[in-house]
Amino acid sequence: MNVGLLQVHLLVPDAQSLKDKRRIVRGLLDRVRATFEVAGAEVDDQDAWQSTVLGFACVSNDARHAASVMQKVLDWVRACPAASLVDHELETI
Repeated sequence: MNVGLLQVHLLVPDAQSLKDKRRIVRGLLDRVRATFEVAGAEVDDQDAWQSTVLGFACVSNDARHAASVMQKVLDWVRACPAASLVDHELETI
């Protein structure tokens, strides 16, 4: 069993309140989950207005497949106009 893990640090510049940020983050998480069939959640900076940390995970029988899926998620998040990627950590276990 192989697990792909991705943690992304994002800026959400259009968020003027926690409610705005949560709306944007929820939409982003829902689209990533539906598109790539991965698990995802906000894992840090829940109380910051314009910053968030999201975590994604997938399980596969092939390490290359898990890494490939996580790379596609990273590319998709990087291209998302609602948030700016600050940093990321990608790992396959």
